[in-house]
Amino acid sequence: MFNALANGSATVTNLSGGADCTSTISIFRAMGVDIERSLSAAGRGDTVRIIGVGMHGLIEPKEILDAGNSGTTTRLMSGLLAGRPMMTVITGDDSLRSRPMGRVINPLRTMGAEISARNDGELAPIVFHGGNLHGIEYEMPVASAQLKSCLLLAGLRATGNTVIKQPDVSRDHTERMLKGMGANIEVDGLTVTTSASELTAADVEVPGDVSSAAFWIVAAAAHPDADITLSNVGVNPTRTGIFEVLRAMGVDIELINQRDVAGEPVADLRVRSSRLTGVDIDGDIVPLMIDEIPVIAVAAAMAEGTTRITDAAELRVKESDRISATVAWLKSAGVKHEEAEEGLTIHGAGRIQSAVADSFDDHRIAMSLAIAGLVSDGTIGIERAESVNISYPTFWRDLDTLSGVVA
Repeated sequence: MFNALANGSATVTNLSGGADCTSTISIFRAMGVDIERSLSAAGRGDTVRIIGVGMHGLIEPKEILDAGNSGTTTRLMSGLLAGRPMMTVITGDDSLRSRPMGRVINPLRTMGAEISARNDGELAPIVFHGGNLHGIEYEMPVASAQLKSCLLLAGLRATGNTVIKQPDVSRDHTERMLKGMGANIEVDGLTVTTSASELTAADVEVPGDVSSAAFWIVAAAAHPDADITLSNVGVNPTRTGIFEVLRAMGVDIELINQRDVAGEPVADLRVRSSRLTGVDIDGDIVPLMIDEIPVIAVAAAMAEGTTRITDAAELRVKESDRISATVAWLKSAGVKHEEAEEGLTIHGAGRIQSAVADSFDDHRIAMSLAIAGLVSDGTIGIERAESVNISYPTFWRDLDTLSGVVA
């Protein structure tokens, strides 16, 4: 996204082959950006060459922009499209069209963008009609990296300063990368300020995604005989809440070969079989590991004692209602639990029974079920398992390589 808006050309290596990245590339191609993608060899990410069009160089697309299943694409693109002198429409699949978009549309309207959307401005499809953007001071109602990034991107083309005040820390990849590419960005505690800027293209090697690594971390920790090393994983401190929680559960996880790549901290992770105990997960740490909570539920089921997850209402409005989806498989697999509006309680007994469960077309639920099956007493049948392709198309191959038990 950022190199498409930059001046110059750049190469991005180790890009995920998942559907979300493919949707993003297709959207920029539809708006005149020259992007060349070389598919990866087995086990490696793709290479993408981008010729940037500058901050004002996007052209009006001839068709509706399709973000597929990607809420990140939709919300960040909303910041990029807001106020541009052209009409654009962005939509996605059934799941995406049910996810809340008012949280980005309302502040963008306050900045001067002319936007309409389904359900009185709450749901995609979203139509952008232009408008002149001006900076605002905005207090975010929730700690959301997607909302923050949307407003920062809009602020890069607005007059005056855009000041964003967060209630808690959220992922800061956007601030790091935009600053590295020359944007006017200042971070002061929980407040981020930006103003009109031009970007300079930058080559980037994408580190391994800690949210994807989380499945293998939990698999190794909960398995009775495991010792695995995950190479080149991003360990940005706004993404490593899962390490804190898993260590509290007793997981033997070691960060080795720590280094910086393109301004982002990276390390190799060694994880070994561990004796797990229940913990309380709440408060400020939840936004730092919100995507990892479905697989944390697997660790909680295999732990001794009770795990309580609260302050996690955001799980209700992900690709699926992840609280309900997790509760559904826990029930079918014989794991004692209670559901709450903003979380759930899991009474671990160190075992997961055989079950058949629905992924609800949610990639993280499908992968969590796979790890549950790996450490269960029997087997877990997964309905709509192909949803892993959204973020991790080689997941089943990697699982088979580790275990040899995929059917």
